[in-house]
Amino acid sequence: MEVLVVGAGVVGLAVARALAQRGHAVIVAESTGGIGNGVSSRNSEVIHGGLYYPAGSLRARHCVAGRRMLYDFCASHGVPHRRCGKLIVATNPLEQQKIEGIYAQGLENGVEGLSCLSGAAAKALEPHLACTGAVLSQETGIVDSHALMLALQGDLEDAGGMIAFRAPVSRIDREGSRWQAHVGGDEPAVVAVDAVVNAAGLGAQALARSIAAYPAARVPRLVLAKGHYFGCVGKPAFSRLIYPAPVEGGLGIHVTLDLAGRIRFGPDVEWIDAEAYAVDPARAPRFTGSIRRYWPGLPDDALFPDYAGIRPKLTGPGEPAADFGIDGPAEHGLSGLVQLFGIESPGLTASLAIAEDVARRLEA
Repeated sequence: MEVLVVGAGVVGLAVARALAQRGHAVIVAESTGGIGNGVSSRNSEVIHGGLYYPAGSLRARHCVAGRRMLYDFCASHGVPHRRCGKLIVATNPLEQQKIEGIYAQGLENGVEGLSCLSGAAAKALEPHLACTGAVLSQETGIVDSHALMLALQGDLEDAGGMIAFRAPVSRIDREGSRWQAHVGGDEPAVVAVDAVVNAAGLGAQALARSIAAYPAARVPRLVLAKGHYFGCVGKPAFSRLIYPAPVEGGLGIHVTLDLAGRIRFGPDVEWIDAEAYAVDPARAPRFTGSIRRYWPGLPDDALFPDYAGIRPKLTGPGEPAADFGIDGPAEHGLSGLVQLFGIESPGLTASLAIAEDVARRLEA
């Protein structure tokens, strides 16, 4: 089977790799000049445990399975990562109730290494922390996302697949049992393939609407949620990730660490109408107030603007969070087409499991 994967983010690369390793002829069309230049390069680089998502949902199933696969992949491919653990903390009775619900959801989802801690027990692990209670997730970690994507690219190319850069796909037509993809760039071409996987991230809905054979009513709306990150001067105060109780649209302004030992905070949630990546320094006081609820010792003027990312959500303010949208032939009736919508967090963690899911749908 000849397959075109649109998008060379972490999910597109994982899907392309899985299909190439199954013996399919795979081409990835990427509109930019490199891998991971969209959503995949602007996140927390966290390997999530799988606690937050409704039991049986694609997000829950693929996060838990994908996390296990991801740790194995990183170990076998030399991808820098660390299973550092995470504390989800409460600072009042309402938040305590929330995190106890998260703990119960994690157990239902089959997440390993979970325990409920008193405030004193949490502080014994992280002396700078202030909280009334916490959930410890020992399986949460961090990963070098770019090294991960390079390793996926290497496997893809070793299996005979290739990536075409600066190759935007403007339209896809159905011709008999095959697909005709109109690819632009320096060398425009029409590429005929047996199957197409739409892994275009923020551009997935626009690409789906360009497919005349695909029912327009099946294209979900795209809701943009911008998340800002701030760096922090000085030596990191924590050895684990620290997450507050979740907020609408995200997991709250949390402590993330990178593999170089630097600490940063984010993301917050700003609902926006168009892509924009500037970080407004005026947001720092809001970050400071949120952080000091669990780290009262945050020094004055310690935060500085770092970067921002945009999550391709399917639901907006006041609405329940949507599941991953994976629309395959069994759902829409068109052979050789899988559309991926709303692949936000925990998309990086779930990427290898999503890839297996897509491959099964195409081969069914």
